[in-house]
Amino acid sequence: MIAIYLPYVAPWSWPQFHQHFALRLLPGLEALEPERYSRTVRVGDDVGWISVQPLATQPALELTLSDSLAEHTVALVMRVRKMFDLDADPTVIARHFAADPHIGPLVAATPGLRLPSAFDPFEQAVRAIVGQQVSVKAAVTITRRLVERLGEPWLCLSASRTDGLTKLFPRPETLASAALDSIGMPGKRVAALQRLSAAVANGALELHTDDGSDALVRRLCEIPGIGPWTAEYIALRGFGEADAFPAADLGLLKAPLWGRNGLTTRELLARSHTWSPWRAYAAVYIWDNYGISSLQAKAGKSSPAPAVGP
Repeated sequence: MIAIYLPYVAPWSWPQFHQHFALRLLPGLEALEPERYSRTVRVGDDVGWISVQPLATQPALELTLSDSLAEHTVALVMRVRKMFDLDADPTVIARHFAADPHIGPLVAATPGLRLPSAFDPFEQAVRAIVGQQVSVKAAVTITRRLVERLGEPWLCLSASRTDGLTKLFPRPETLASAALDSIGMPGKRVAALQRLSAAVANGALELHTDDGSDALVRRLCEIPGIGPWTAEYIALRGFGEADAFPAADLGLLKAPLWGRNGLTTRELLARSHTWSPWRAYAAVYIWDNYGISSLQAKAGKSSPAPAVGP
């Protein structure tokens, strides 16, 4: 077992990430405790687990990895830093939005919100397609079925740190060829998921942002069944791209800061130009505003809006 400290510039909020994982948790693949997040991972031909917890005595996270992943330590540190957005400078981001009449007050009220992103971009791409036009809860239910039915069994040899981790996320080639008629998704969405999986499996689609997030979005949109919302969401959550912005997202359009009628996609996209190159952080704050209103509606026993963003 290997332990590494990952420092960050405060403020940074463990509750923000805990809530993010709690809403999207895939049991067997992931485990969540009050002060720890753990999951199985595959790096090349090696498999194992990672575990992350905040430190109470300093602005840092402790990353623990299984010995089976020792030779991938440097790569895993980089991925986990991106996953928990540890390299962002909240002062720079707050300064950028300070004069904005809508985002500025949200940043001032809750400083230091970060951009949670996925450990594995392919896994996030699957989640995004599954989550098209449904709530987070519905998307997680279907993705759980994929993991339960198609995820490879995995035996944890260090149960003291990773209780409940029993599955690896399905490989692209497995999803591409699986019978998914009864998984709970419309046929067109199943077809989109399997086209993406096949393209990744055979190398026709490369999931990376080495040539920029716009290039990734274009590659993704060439796959039938994947539109701008899905592609931008994959760039945002799959890679932590700071300027990705899924302008058609329901939570972004209907957040209470826009008033009773919300905005159209065209209107929101036009406003977002002033937020570059930090539009993803604007999205995080707008989603937070949307989520707070949903909790308030629930407390008032009115009908809350559905959770959004798989």
